[in-house]
Amino acid sequence: MTTLSSSAPAWQQQWFGNVRGDVLSGLVVALALIPEAIAFSIIAGVDPQVGLYASFCIAVVISFAGGRPAMISAATGAMALVLAGLVKEHGLQYMLAATLLTGVIQIIAGWLKLGSLMRFVARAVVIGFVNALAILIFMAQLPELQNTSWHTYALVAAGLVVIYLFPRVPTLGKIIPSPLVTIVGLTVLTVWLGIDVRTVGDMGQLPDTLPVFLLPDVPLNLDTLLIILPYSLSLAAVGLLESLMTATIVDEMTETESDKNRECKGQGVANIVSGLFGGMAGCAMIGQSVINVKSGGRTRLSTLLAGIYLLIMVVFLSDILKVIPMPALVAVMIMVSIGTFNWQSVKELKTHPIGFNVVMLVTVGIVVYSHNLALGVFAGVLLSALFFANKIGRYMSIRESGEGRALRYDVVGQVFFASSDDFNAAFDFSRNDIKNVTIDLTHAHFWDVTAVSALDKVVLRYRKAGAEVEVIGLNEASRTLVDRFGTHDKSEATDIISH
Repeated sequence: MTTLSSSAPAWQQQWFGNVRGDVLSGLVVALALIPEAIAFSIIAGVDPQVGLYASFCIAVVISFAGGRPAMISAATGAMALVLAGLVKEHGLQYMLAATLLTGVIQIIAGWLKLGSLMRFVARAVVIGFVNALAILIFMAQLPELQNTSWHTYALVAAGLVVIYLFPRVPTLGKIIPSPLVTIVGLTVLTVWLGIDVRTVGDMGQLPDTLPVFLLPDVPLNLDTLLIILPYSLSLAAVGLLESLMTATIVDEMTETESDKNRECKGQGVANIVSGLFGGMAGCAMIGQSVINVKSGGRTRLSTLLAGIYLLIMVVFLSDILKVIPMPALVAVMIMVSIGTFNWQSVKELKTHPIGFNVVMLVTVGIVVYSHNLALGVFAGVLLSALFFANKIGRYMSIRESGEGRALRYDVVGQVFFASSDDFNAAFDFSRNDIKNVTIDLTHAHFWDVTAVSALDKVVLRYRKAGAEVEVIGLNEASRTLVDRFGTHDKSEATDIISH
């Protein structure tokens, strides 16, 4: 493998730190991109060249502008599903306009540093996302295995054997990616033996010209904006979510870090370029990204070459490309599905907390059922937040002490919306003879307005009963919150709480 010394500048490391691996992995990715780009074009209701041009433009631009080296971005099924309704109702030109607006929104998201929100996505959600995509990738191959001859099954099986056994071949197995060997080998075999199976050429007409610059032919008025804005907002959200989740996965696979906010802006720039050259909106692709990494890709060069190879093959080598058998690509995608799925998560179902398992399984179930990645991840994040709030809310205790007509309450833990009811319930309001109440908050922290309201309720209720109440020990952050939103220490707070 061609590598640079660790003292080389960072930009050289990101581009030329793994030249041989990137050159070969980019070729494998380009071959795998072609049938998917055509299929996604069909889903969106546009000509195959729209998806192919988009994949070329996005891959090339994101290699320079993106924040995650070696991640592959192109036309995707998730974006195609969103675009389908717009294309059906308003046509191709409005789709191009929506793609441009999507890019603008994503650039704004990057400037607002929304990529940093990924730190709030729990690991259970990430694992659920990965497992769901692995299942969807496998399910996407099933149509190629239905109503077909036995030759297809035999070629897929042979492809999987080559993919998993070729890496064990001395020397060559470590130099040449096994998916590339599978695609080339099965293509030669089917042509030589004249095996009648579905090929890339059967997927749709390949373009024979380079993409050209064009502006969407739509009226520049408010009506157009109102038509495309809802679609662009959905495209931007789905695209960023899938891209940032995929970046997180590639981070783990390569044990390196990515710049999520730069990735947001990079996705935006790539979509703008795609729309200006007749392409549809796209985002990161976990399947192709996994292929790239497993085939040896590590730097931006692999992403750039994947886009360049794609354009060269579909425009100048289409006659060769058309004879590639679909079973070869199906075998590669099944390998991706198997490699993407987190099998360890199945083994750990018995040992992980039930909340972790529920979040992971719900994320998988919603994504697989709805084919909506954003919906599944949002549900997983929401559940994670609820489980976390419930867990932290239980880590609060209040100890009562005192004698005679004086009571002291020592509060320990976190007081917020999930624990505020327990906070109120811990105080004894049944005694009418209490004259002095001390609430010690030295070991407590107030997080929100709900917590402050709970404290107000306790203090004012005791005062209405004729007791003097002293609140002590508030830390600086809690004191700021209480001073701003509390009412118990305000002169006008005499009759706010009723029994």
